[in-house]
Amino acid sequence: VTEGHRFHCPEPLSVASAQDYEGLLERQGRVVAHFETRRGRLVDGLLRAAGDDHIIMPEALLDEVNSLVEWPVVLNAQFDDGFLSVPQECLILTMQQNQKYFACTDASGRLVNRFLLVSNLESRDPSVVAHGNERVLRARLSDAKFFYDQDRKRPLESRLSGMEQVVHHNKIGSQAQRVDRLAGLSFQLAPLVGADPGLAQRAARLAKADLLTDMVGEFPELQGVIGSYYAQHDGEDAAVADAIRGHYHPRFAGDSLPSNPEGLAVALADKLETLVGIWGIGLVPTGEKDPFGLRRAALGVVRILVESSIPASLSHLLGQTAVGFRPDWAAAETLKAIQDFITERGRRYLRDQGFDANAIEAVLAECPGRLDQWRPRLKALEAFMKGPASPALASANKRIGNILKKAPTSLREYNIDQLVEPAERALAQSLSRVGPQAQAHTAEGRYAQALEGLAELRQPVDTFFDEVMVNAEDPSVRENRLALLAALHRAMNQVADLSRLAT
Repeated sequence: VTEGHRFHCPEPLSVASAQDYEGLLERQGRVVAHFETRRGRLVDGLLRAAGDDHIIMPEALLDEVNSLVEWPVVLNAQFDDGFLSVPQECLILTMQQNQKYFACTDASGRLVNRFLLVSNLESRDPSVVAHGNERVLRARLSDAKFFYDQDRKRPLESRLSGMEQVVHHNKIGSQAQRVDRLAGLSFQLAPLVGADPGLAQRAARLAKADLLTDMVGEFPELQGVIGSYYAQHDGEDAAVADAIRGHYHPRFAGDSLPSNPEGLAVALADKLETLVGIWGIGLVPTGEKDPFGLRRAALGVVRILVESSIPASLSHLLGQTAVGFRPDWAAAETLKAIQDFITERGRRYLRDQGFDANAIEAVLAECPGRLDQWRPRLKALEAFMKGPASPALASANKRIGNILKKAPTSLREYNIDQLVEPAERALAQSLSRVGPQAQAHTAEGRYAQALEGLAELRQPVDTFFDEVMVNAEDPSVRENRLALLAALHRAMNQVADLSRLAT
């Protein structure tokens, strides 16, 4: 015996067998028992009700509403179009979070004054249910409009003095001190991303001011978004308003980057400052614990530097950031640990992008700090790996590396006149052509050409190892051959450590 819907099926149901359970519950009990089946009906009902409008259906909201109902019935409802003067992000958030409603937009993405709600029963008069929900939503939207109107009575800039009373962290200082660091760092980073330094600095100065608004107090998710609207209302430059909105991006995996250069500068400064500041007081992420979102900040740094092709050394950026704190804030080993942490997030990011794991290790071994070069080097390396010379050169490179590990640490440049064997002279001649070409191509970012040129070394390298004894008895001959191999090793590894490709 089981129970069905509490209104549509008040009497108990007798179940003859397990096979009958789901069908009986749906036919007589008015309960769709299977989660995915019920979810499919919910989505179908929402799409039908939306008609020509677009319905906003976040996965989390769909799952939550689907878990709240047994017999989903979608109803149409409306709200006063006067509320559309409030930023639509506020209205949408109010509908979704407070009421579990689904907002609708027109073809251009602008919010319309209708919404869809999901009832858990088939009412004899659906309009009564709809009107009741409309009254509830009116009260919620009135609160949002009140907050919005009150906040705009004061410009964002007037809130900056209040930041001195807001503690960022008791070991780091106030939000006002943090804003000072962000403004200075954004000004320095602006030329790297093609931003106006003054506008980037202004955006950084105002970026956190909306934390003291009533709207963000009610809806913390609107940080940056509502600040952008208030900046526009205050007459700030459009680039400043866009940067305030964008500086939190990317907020999660797959999220967009800031939409303008000034936003990129502030976003990068914000994430670097978080990493250096929080790491500097010893709050390193451990296991699943990461209360300050350092992993998210690190991934944000990776994505901004990689996807925006910002030509900057990561170690230099971290050093610039540390200057904004006390002189003794971050020791060299601390900054190195932060760089390693960011690189590890970058390694995972590149894997998610579909790059070969060995190729990633090969590139990171030679180019850990210039993130803007990661993808072009990887693309060139993966193309090279498909060529016939790649396996042999990778194997030879690994062999050379193992030999050089046992060699003196301070090898001089090889002397071509001391190379007596035909095979070693042939290798030196090939290297004299290929090495400078590869170096020039690499310096100009022509990584594919640099790697293609290495194919010329395959034959002389193979012949060298077949015919030449590296560890000759004569110390001067042995050292000269080791110096030749060291020069060859440098030439082969300008784009990536080819030994990482050897299987």
